[in-house]
Parts: sequence; C-alpha cells; structure tokens
Amino acid sequence: MGKRGAGTQELIEEAARIFCEQGLLDYRAAKEKALSRIGLDPRTPLPSNEQVHDAVLAYQQLFGGTAYRQRLRAMRETALQAMKLLEDYEPRLVGAVASGAIHDAHHVQIHVFSDNPEALDFLFEDRGIEIDIDVRRYRTAAREHGEFPMLRFMAGPIGVDVTIFPEKFLRQAPRSPVTGRAMQRLKPAAVSALLMDERAAADQAQT
Repeated sequence: MGKRGAGTQELIEEAARIFCEQGLLDYRAAKEKALSRIGLDPRTPLPSNEQVHDAVLAYQQLFGGTAYRQRLRAMRETALQAMKLLEDYEPRLVGAVASGAIHDAHHVQIHVFSDNPEALDFLFEDRGIEIDIDVRRYRTAAREHGEFPMLRFMAGPIGVDVTIFPEKFLRQAPRSPVTGRAMQRLKPAAVSALLMDERAAADQAQT
C-alpha cells in the first residue's frame, strides 16, 4: 500500500476512534479532527462517511467490550418497545441503532408514517409520556431536502427520536447521510431477530 493509502486508512481509523471516544454525532467533524490530529496535509481528501461508519462498527466490536454490547442491546430493546407503542403508524428503526455503529450519545431513531402528525401528540399525551417537539431534516428520494416533525422522549436513560413522515414516504425512504443511498429501515420483526441473534451469541460465549 502506498503512503497515500496508508494515510487514508489511518485517517479513517482515527476518525472512528474520535467519533466514539468524544461522542460525536457528525462524521465530518470526526474526520476533520482526525486530519488535524494525525497531521496530514490539509488538502488530503477526506474518506467517505460510509468508510468511517464501518470503522466505527469495527472499533466498537473490537474495543467496546461488554459496555458496548449491553448498550446496543438496551437500545434495541427500547426501540422494540417504542415500536409496539407506535404500531399503528408502521414504525421503522433507522440509524446507528439499526446498524450497530453506536456510542453513548446516540438516540434510538424511529420513522413513523401519518398524514395526521397531531395524532402522535395525542398518543403520547394519553400515555403520560413527556415529549419535546422538534424537526429533522432529510434528503428525500427526489434529492430534495425537507424538514419533518420529530418527537423526542426519554425511555429511562435512552433518548428516542420519532420522526413523522407523510404516509407516501412509507415506500420512499430518505437518503442516508452515511451512504447517500436509501436508508436502511427495519420493521419490528427485524429488530426482534437482531435481539435474538445477540442473545444467542451471548449464550454461546458463556458456554
């Protein structure tokens, strides 16, 4: 591997380490900090978000240990509980909790679909769940940027962000900020399968 290639790989791994250890939520910020930390030429091309994302996942699997695995399991269990609450709105798990590339600052991210967003407000009010109202910006399949209402609540120590899309977006996933392609969106059954796999792996490790 040439010097440039080695520098690029070092940059990717350092960005992943900074992303995890500093609890960043922006891959670009991690890449720029890594560039400065390593002392590479400022004109060095930055790696893609997808490269850093994959390195984050590898870093956590290698160095995250029991704390990482327990955190990921707790977040996915919380996601599944929230999806049961939101079952009338076709919930989908997205983002870092879906892929596993998490650290302690991440929230569970769920997409739901309704042409009447106020109905979600009433649902949480009826359950006595305190929410904060915000918006989240996504790039749609048409490569246009749009803002969508988001409800945020805490499930114990875990934050949950619920973004509400019009029903037509159920089959039009927005673009992932990691890959630039359609976002991976997991149905409840897929989240349950992930949890079953994690439990099986944990049981096997103990035998």
